[in-house]
Amino acid sequence: MRLHDIAVVGASGLVGRKILEVIQERKFETGKVVAIASDGSAGKELNVKGKTFKLHKLEPHIFKNLEFAFFSAGGSVSREWAPKAAEDGCIVIDNSSSFRMQDDVPLVVPEVNRQDMFKNKGIISNPNCSTIQLVTALKPLDNAFKIKRVVVSTYQSVSGAGNKGVTALESELRGIQSASASPFAHKIAYNAIPHIDVFFDDSYTREELKMMNETRKIMNRKDLQITATCVRIPTLYGHGESVNIEFDKKVNADEVREALIQAKGIKVVDNPQTNHYPMPIDAADKDDVFVGRIRVDSSVKHGINLWIVSDNVRKGAATNAVQIAEEYIKGK
Repeated sequence: MRLHDIAVVGASGLVGRKILEVIQERKFETGKVVAIASDGSAGKELNVKGKTFKLHKLEPHIFKNLEFAFFSAGGSVSREWAPKAAEDGCIVIDNSSSFRMQDDVPLVVPEVNRQDMFKNKGIISNPNCSTIQLVTALKPLDNAFKIKRVVVSTYQSVSGAGNKGVTALESELRGIQSASASPFAHKIAYNAIPHIDVFFDDSYTREELKMMNETRKIMNRKDLQITATCVRIPTLYGHGESVNIEFDKKVNADEVREALIQAKGIKVVDNPQTNHYPMPIDAADKDDVFVGRIRVDSSVKHGINLWIVSDNVRKGAATNAVQIAEEYIKGK
């Protein structure tokens, strides 16, 4: 058994902690684990699932002789330090958006495009959380029936904005001012905000463009017609997505359901007669992508509607990153 020496950058953050949890849960065979946080946290200890990690600060050559470096400390840290880690011989698995659309950086969801990870130059990008669950469901359907067009509306939890998002919602629900500045443009408690990240001149947000562009890249479908509207809602964990798909040929709900049942990483929960369908509260702290409300859309030719839910911090970030490392170790 070979042990793997790793670093987790942003270890004290929401995703960093979850990476350390998932590594233990999945019995990823680690040797040395270098937990890296802000300069002010260096020297402190972090306890995750009963295991204690001493926190280190970023410094030159801290990645020397390590095999993998998981980055989840934001774009500015990734842009400065991920290339240095790669130069030191690490395979970097980066959770920021910094490198996702670069042609020479693979953007990987193992169930969808595992083979792309081996074309790296030291950096592999982890996709956006909302993109990961979308493509996990879309890819088997594209393989089976060829997708023509996708319309997706998201219902994204506050944890997608990190610890500050969770704190903002919990504080507002208690009727007190958040201890830190809210990351949202408006009050989130009892509300829905159709605005995630910044707006561009065409009135799409960065989050929406991420979904559209990343989906095309991961699925190797530059021709895919896709549009997105991303909405923040007051749930803690788990993103929901209402997805309308138009196929090139006629397909019925049973055929779509069967294709999804056979797909890796998907759990179909689809029995409306007994009120069984995916919900964020049920997907929380699970690694599957849940799909339900599968039905024909009679308003368009060859249309199907889906409802997709997944834990954005696990499969949408930490678990997908660890899966990339696991599959990389297995090799081509």
